[in-house]
Amino acid sequence: MSKIHVSYNQIHTMVKETVDSMHLNEDFQPDIMVAIGGGGFIPARILRTFLKKKNNKNISIQAIGLSLYEDLEIWKAAHKDDEPTTLEPEVIKTQWLNFDSSETSLIGRNILIVDEVDDTRRTLAYAVRELTKDLEIESEKLRAQGKEVPETKIGIFVLHNKLKEKREQLPDEIMNGRYFACKQMPDQWLVYPWDALDIEDHTEKSRDNTY
Repeated sequence: MSKIHVSYNQIHTMVKETVDSMHLNEDFQPDIMVAIGGGGFIPARILRTFLKKKNNKNISIQAIGLSLYEDLEIWKAAHKDDEPTTLEPEVIKTQWLNFDSSETSLIGRNILIVDEVDDTRRTLAYAVRELTKDLEIESEKLRAQGKEVPETKIGIFVLHNKLKEKREQLPDEIMNGRYFACKQMPDQWLVYPWDALDIEDHTEKSRDNTY
C-alpha cells in the first residue's frame, strides 16, 4: 500500500476550507470539541482557530483516550487457548470525561468529536456510543430533579475519510448533516506530520500528494 505524507500546511488549509465549505459556524455551530487522542489533538487545535468564539471565549477542547487492540497477531496469540469465536479486538477507554465537573458538562451542547481519520469507523462509533450513554445518564439525573433537558447534538470532524467498507456505522442523525470530513480518499496509508521523525523530509514528501 502506498504512503501519503500530509504536511502541517496542507492540514491547516484543508481544515479552513472545510469549515467554510461545510458551514460549520453557520449550521452545526459547535460549542465544545472532544478530541480523540492522540490523532485528534492537533486537528482540534487547528480547527479551533476557524471556529467562532462563544461568549468571547475560544471553543473548549476536551480530551478522551481510546485504544483499539488492532495487532491481530498479538491478539490471536493472547487468545490462542480460547474457544473458536468471531469476536474481534475491542476498543477500550484509556481516558474519559469527568461528568462530575461542571466545566465539562455536555448537556445542551453541540459536541464535535475530532479525530485524524475515519478508517474502520470502530473508534468513532465507540466514542459516539459511550458518550451517548453518559449523556442519557446525566439527562435522567436532571429529569429526576424536575429540570428540563435541553437538546444535545453530536457531530464528527475528521481530516480524512477512507472510502472503504466500515466495521461499524454512525447514527443517521450524524451522517445526515453532522459528519464533516476534509477529504474523501481511497484506502491508502496516511502519514501525519505529528508522527514524523524528520519533519523536513516528511514535508518534502508531502509535495508529491496527488489525492
